[in-house]
Amino acid sequence: MKNNHPEKIIRCGLYDRVSTELQARHGLSVDTQKELLTDYAVSHGYEIVDYYIDEGLTARKKLQNRKEFVRLLNDVQAGKIDLILVTKLDRWFRNVKDYHNTQAILEANHCNWKTILEDYDTSTADGQLKINIMLAVAQNESDRTSERIKVVFEHKKRNQEHLNGPIPFGYKVVEKKLQKDEDTRPITEDIFHQYFSCFSKRKTIAYTQNTYGDRSPTAYQINRMLTSEIYAGIRYGKTGYCEPYITLEQHHMVLSICDSKTYPATKEPYLFSQLMKCPHCGAGMTGFINKHKSRNGTVAYSKRYRCSRKIDRHSGSPCITEKRIEDYMLKNLYPELQNRIYQIQQCHKQTPKKDNTWKITSEMERLNLLFQKGRIGIDYYDEQYEKLEQELRDEQAAHKIVTVESYQAIQEKIAGNWKELYEKLDYEHKRSFWRSILAEIYIDPETHKISGFDFLVDRCSN
Repeated sequence: MKNNHPEKIIRCGLYDRVSTELQARHGLSVDTQKELLTDYAVSHGYEIVDYYIDEGLTARKKLQNRKEFVRLLNDVQAGKIDLILVTKLDRWFRNVKDYHNTQAILEANHCNWKTILEDYDTSTADGQLKINIMLAVAQNESDRTSERIKVVFEHKKRNQEHLNGPIPFGYKVVEKKLQKDEDTRPITEDIFHQYFSCFSKRKTIAYTQNTYGDRSPTAYQINRMLTSEIYAGIRYGKTGYCEPYITLEQHHMVLSICDSKTYPATKEPYLFSQLMKCPHCGAGMTGFINKHKSRNGTVAYSKRYRCSRKIDRHSGSPCITEKRIEDYMLKNLYPELQNRIYQIQQCHKQTPKKDNTWKITSEMERLNLLFQKGRIGIDYYDEQYEKLEQELRDEQAAHKIVTVESYQAIQEKIAGNWKELYEKLDYEHKRSFWRSILAEIYIDPETHKISGFDFLVDRCSN
């Protein structure tokens, strides 16, 4: 008897994951795998629902981070797919846990999977055992490869070699190490010189792009450059990694300024913007223009600072004029500097604490050697190395003492008749003057008067 019910067409999804490393070694590009999967589906009469391609992802990437893999499972759960085609097992899974978690989803939605270049069958117990064994081997290989790569990377870091990723602007790689690029060095130096003259990222970006045109880095690059530790010669927590463009103190200064950054409601410049916080809520105090009409009918304008949350969050916050702040700072800046220097000199007369930095770094080197020789496992290595890194940070912080020399730049700025020179500055240069010296000005929560301030040197050292 003739069968009037046509055979159901199998709907398949083609999954493809190719790491850049695999492409380089074996030439199994995305296009190659896609062509193989397509030919197989067409030759068997399958209906191709869609292509799901995770490109440039390593085998150790978590499944939830494979966007196309997640989209594939969503379509399976929506009842759109009957069969999933992949080239090989390791393109699909690399560990037993991922296999069982995914297999449970597929079985619940009556979806099968098949490798076109290998013979795997999930319908029998022997077939499932074979898959588990092969996945265990693949997972072990992946773990061993990861351990080897980690050791190689640690070795490269110790030798101060450039590992991967884009080369920072202003540098080039010579014999695997970063060196200043003479072609872009003048631009890089000018970027930092400009920033330390105005302490504004936006002005530095505008200046650089207007000055150098097509040779200028992008706004994004300049923004990253100003806060990147690489330009202070630091990478992976190691100082002296490459020749710096700025000092460590200057790097800390930039970070401190950026952390305290606030923006006024208008484009009007203010001398002490970014330098004060509300003593009640901790929000930045922003500047505004106060308009006041006197009894004789004249109108006076003055710059003031208030809490940026005063209108919608709370009342009773301080409001202080810029003139009052400026007068206070001009009066107290020099005496407070002399007081800080005196305190440092007294502290240095005390017996210094023993520095154990060299012991910790020696233990870290010993741990690396044991791991390279295979005498300790990856878990123990990670745990102990992390503890030693924390001990090293604590020890370095404990011995990071501000010296009298740290205040030398400030001493030079406020020496001799500095007040007379200050009064001759235009508004922008006055603002830069205060920004290069002060970290924060404190307001008393009870009296709403200025109660003190920190030099930028103090904040950077902490």
